Amino acid sequence: MKFTNSLIKGKLIRRYKRFFTDIEVNNKILTAHCPNTGSMMGLLDKDNSTWISKHNDPKRKLKFTLEMIKVGKRIIGVNTHRANRIVEHALNNKLIDEFKSVKNIKAEFKYSDDTRFDFLCDKKILEVKNVTLLRDNVAAEFPDAVTSRGSKHLKMLINSIKKGYKPYVLFLTQIQDIKEFKIAKDIDSNYYNDYIEAKKAGVNFLAYRCYLSTKEIKIEKKIKIIND
Repeated sequence: MKFTNSLIKGKLIRRYKRFFTDIEVNNKILTAHCPNTGSMMGLLDKDNSTWISKHNDPKRKLKFTLEMIKVGKRIIGVNTHRANRIVEHALNNKLIDEFKSVKNIKAEFKYSDDTRFDFLCDKKILEVKNVTLLRDNVAAEFPDAVTSRGSKHLKMLINSIKKGYKPYVLFLTQIQDIKEFKIAKDIDSNYYNDYIEAKKAGVNFLAYRCYLSTKEIKIEKKIKIIND
């Protein structure tokens, strides 16, 4: 997934009211939309390097969007709205080993009256979870806050097996050069327990990391899931 325009580098001043961030660019403060509704744990230290995109749509109240933050030596993609576009690009370009042979890709698959999954690829369901949490500089983690919605998805994916689908969860790890992934069971023990139950039931779990630059973000390689 390529950025339409070049990103603008700045420094993080603060995030507030969940959807707003103040970014310092060339000694000026710009207010950018924060498209990540999660806690963004570990990402919001003042003066962290950031990259924002500019939009010229006259209907937009905020002309800038927060795209990436640098924590330590790693760049992390924080725009959750781009996650499905990154995965769709990967599916179309055969970048995910487990989906290289699929022929039909349908986004926003309506599974039931109250549940949609991100993709249906032939008979494979693919649910995408964007990963930005890095606490020990070794393994990326999900979730960064309690996620009842995530637990619901896992239970529905178990249900889908009975209907002949082959379900997958893809942890899209937008963290530069990370090598491992794990479930943050201390943050949401219910989600961890549901993950274990889903794994035993036959739900497939994948973690892929991204290549990130100021020009594009794309799936780079599969990484190891280290939960028992």
